[in-house]
Amino acid sequence: MTQEAPPRRVNGAPITFEAEAAFLPIVGELPAGLNGTLYRNGPNPQFPSADAHLFGGDGMLHAFELANGRASYRNRWVRTAHWKAEHEAGRRLFDGFGRPKEGDGAAADVADEGVANTHVAWHAGRLLALEEAHLPIEIDPVTLATRGPFDFGGALNGPFTAHPKTDPLTGEMLFFGYGTTGPLSSGMTYGAIDKSGRVTRFDRFEAPYASMVHDFAVTERHVLFPVLPLSASMPRAQRGLPPFAWEPELGARVGVMPRDGRVEDIRWFEGDAGYVFHVMNAWEERDECGGLRIVADVMRYDEPPLFPYPDGRPTDPLRSVARLCRWTFDLAAPGNRFEQQPLDDLPGEFPRIDERRAGLPYRHGWYACQREARHGAGNEGLAHYDAVTGHRTLHYLPPGDRVSEPVFVPRAPDAQEGEGWLLATVYRAAECRSDLAVFDAQSLAGGPIAAVQLSHRVPSGFHGSWLPARG
Repeated sequence: MTQEAPPRRVNGAPITFEAEAAFLPIVGELPAGLNGTLYRNGPNPQFPSADAHLFGGDGMLHAFELANGRASYRNRWVRTAHWKAEHEAGRRLFDGFGRPKEGDGAAADVADEGVANTHVAWHAGRLLALEEAHLPIEIDPVTLATRGPFDFGGALNGPFTAHPKTDPLTGEMLFFGYGTTGPLSSGMTYGAIDKSGRVTRFDRFEAPYASMVHDFAVTERHVLFPVLPLSASMPRAQRGLPPFAWEPELGARVGVMPRDGRVEDIRWFEGDAGYVFHVMNAWEERDECGGLRIVADVMRYDEPPLFPYPDGRPTDPLRSVARLCRWTFDLAAPGNRFEQQPLDDLPGEFPRIDERRAGLPYRHGWYACQREARHGAGNEGLAHYDAVTGHRTLHYLPPGDRVSEPVFVPRAPDAQEGEGWLLATVYRAAECRSDLAVFDAQSLAGGPIAAVQLSHRVPSGFHGSWLPARG
């Protein structure tokens, strides 16, 4: 007699509670030097709806504090104005893109602070919950209490990316925004915040066309703005068609600007249509003749998931899976074409590096991956990519389990690149709960060296950051 397989459980549904636990069980042993907090962010709608877009759910932060071999946990919703209004009303007031539901007066006059559901970053002594259409939301790093929108002393105005880059040499944070001259517009901004939290630059420019620009790339001396044909259109939205849609005929554009230059100096390179949500890293190198080129490793889709063609037709699910790809921009060559070279056929997403090599030549990168290319199936393992040799190593989870974006933690501030640990939340399908798994970052095949066990799920989310213990 054969035993029936347990019913398949998914981890996309939100959880309905906030909780904290002071002493979590641990399988294995946490490394003695791993002291700090892993913060994770993701959409967790307070009032779920079948028509809500994945990107529109209320942000929920999850914090795992690791100290002296022990682990604790806390989760909290980010209390934006929208969250507070719906909490008081006891029902959903806004649609999947944050717009007031038609005819509901309780949504009137509620400030639009966004949902703060994509990333969480530390800069200049502040913990910031981020999404790309609004200002950062400041969070208390200990309690996860929401302190409110933060504009760096009034120096910011408009959208702030979910993917700012911190220069490891200068300590400054570089950022951009899109749709800055109005919803679904081609206006963009670029700026810099020094290590003390002072905004030192804030410029505006127009992109070749309106697009969803989720991430960008920074090198030691240049900035790259990928404007890719997941286009934005207010006229289209006003006709009841998708506000963001796949228009490959627009082609790919990437703006390259010297960091010490002006936005008028942006040089727009062109390439075949494709989409990128996330950049692994970018850097500069000289060719044999001394010419300068910029190289960027990205997770590239032939067609983007989650968004349709302008007429509402879905994109091809077999082409809506990302793979590691290398972009090369030859600044000395005539013309404005950039090269796109596939590096691996392994499907995956959520690339991360040792952030001490951000914007510099690097060797070690990691990302969440699948066994087979299946859009919407979730990530079943972790990959370590050696950018020097092209070799990769893998760790796959048991069938049914799923893994989040991995976050690298160096063993010590002066450790060699890639020497440290990799942290990721893992959904255990058979038990319908999650672990925080800790890996030796360069020995993934051996599996986790420790697992911090929760009694509930951490829903599939987006991004996270590690903050070393202070003191």
